[in-house]
Order: sequence, then structure tokens, then C-alpha cells
Amino acid sequence: MELRLYDTLTREKRLFQPIDPKRVRMYVCGPTVYDFAHIGNVRPVIVFDVLFRLLRHLYGEGHVSYVRNITDVDDKINARAAERNIDIRKLTEETYANFKADVTALGCLPPTVEPRATDHIEEMKAIIERLIASGHAYVAEDNVLFSVPSMKNYGKLSNRPLDEMIAGARVDVAPYKRDATDFVLWKPSKPGEPAWDAPCGIAQKGRPGWHIECSAMSWKRLISDFSGRIRCEPADKDVFDIHGGGIDLVFPHHENEIAQSCCAFGASRMANVWMHNGFLQVEGEKMSKSLGNFFTIRELLADWPGEVLRFNMLRTHYRQPIDWTTKGLEESYSTLE
Repeated sequence: MELRLYDTLTREKRLFQPIDPKRVRMYVCGPTVYDFAHIGNVRPVIVFDVLFRLLRHLYGEGHVSYVRNITDVDDKINARAAERNIDIRKLTEETYANFKADVTALGCLPPTVEPRATDHIEEMKAIIERLIASGHAYVAEDNVLFSVPSMKNYGKLSNRPLDEMIAGARVDVAPYKRDATDFVLWKPSKPGEPAWDAPCGIAQKGRPGWHIECSAMSWKRLISDFSGRIRCEPADKDVFDIHGGGIDLVFPHHENEIAQSCCAFGASRMANVWMHNGFLQVEGEKMSKSLGNFFTIRELLADWPGEVLRFNMLRTHYRQPIDWTTKGLEESYSTLE
């Protein structure tokens, strides 16, 4: 059986040929654990669960490694913990447990590995130091920033001019940036925030930026050998097969992941195939708490069986926008009945 996958990077559907059929490797961006997952959060979980099952069928259950990360250090987490007046670790443990219960109710298999960002700080620091040594990053006022102009083909994944990408994203303009497009790899922590010893001899403790997390976790979990030793030599063989996530992550998150990983390891690519699921609307409108159409999975599970929610999600092609409606749920329920 031939498997053909649409690649966001090349804009074409191509025959999937794993680097090593005995170790097919897929990385998908997972949740930021600060609140219950909403229906938009779980679309990629369901989509890539289907792909995970298909890869296991084609190559064998023991020959597929599926990594889906947990972001447990983030501004939203800090704010929610302060709002609830609880310890950050207590919040992330509670939210992670809720997430696992909800996606299990939707019929999703657990990934092979679910690494936590906070368990990979040393890997993040190692990548940052490599980027500084190669001239792709710099230190400014206890921050470490990636120099976007240092990468000639930056923007290839989103395939838009740089000025358009900047206009469509909230770019933090700070006086210490060499270029307005540069993004944070490491930043100093404020009082009460999680903090670790900084890379590059920076005296003030700090914490990683968001984008560096996935470069570090995919490197550690998919490009290390079986003894756990991390490969460090620059080589295009140090890539993995599939990187997935929602279409909203193409820019800036996945674009920045590519920049960090390729420039740190001297590779021309990070993953062989990039896959993204489409946006989700509710009753024809963007999901928003202010519109009253914001639904968590936990809320929906109180009214609908998990298999109905899963089937309703899969009735729309994964790359197409989906309109989540009560009518659609009723149709999905009737079909399964």
C-alpha cells in the first residue's frame, strides 16, 4: 500500500518514504497545560491519532515513534496559577491529567512519548549556545534572540513575504533587538516566575522562549540514538519523518522551529514532511468566549459520547476548515446509531 501525504512545505502530495521503516518518527505540537482543552485544541490530537494508527498498521506497532509535547512553562500558565493562587506545578499536573482523560474519551491512543518542556531545559540551552557560536543568535540585556536575517530562506514554510508575516503576527519590538523580526530564545524571569540558570554565562536566571521548546524536545526524543546520546554533528540525516500541528502554528511557531533547528545543526531541513490541520469555527463564527460559542471537550462530553465528537471531527477533511455545529453533532450521532 502506498501512503501519500500533503506536505505544507512543498505544497504537494508526495509518496511517504520513511527515513527508516523500522523507526518511523512523528512529532506533533501538544497542549499548553493551563486550562481545559477546547474543541479547537483537540482537532490536531484526533487528526494525528488517525495518522499514528495508520503508520502503525503499515510499519508495525513497535516501529512508530509518536512524540507529542507538553508545554508546562508559559506566560498563560504563570498568569492562571497566580489567578488561582496555586503552585504552577499543581496547575500543570491537574490540567495535564484533565487533558489525558478528555482525549482518551475521544478514542485517542497515547503517544509513544509525551515529553515536558521543563524536563528539557538543558537541551534548549545546548541549542541556544550552538546558535550563538554559529552567529545565528545573540545576547542582549540578558535575553538571547535569534537573528532572523542570518537565515537566508527564513519564511519558506509559510511562503509569504517577511513584511506580511510580521504584519500578521504580534512581533515584540524591543530596543535591544538588532532587527524587528528577531525572536526570543531565552528571557530573564520576573520575580515569582519559574527560573533556571541561563545559557552563555548570563548571570540572571531565566526561562526559555516558546519556540525553542519543540526544537529541543524533537531533537532529544527523535534524533538521539537508542542509548540516549544526542547526535551533534551537522548532517541532513539528523531529521525526522513528520512534523504536525494546527495551521495556526505555521507562522511563527513552526517557521521559527525550522530556523532554530536547521541553523543549530547545519541541516537543510528539520522534518521531511510538514502536516497541518485546518481551522475550526463554531456555528459559522470564530470560537470566542465573548460570543458564547466557546466549548471545552469536558463540557461537550457531558452531552455527547466521545465517539460522536470524534466522528463529527473526522467528517471534514483534515486540511479543510471545519464548522462545528449542533446539527452536525446530531447527524453524527444518528449515523453512528
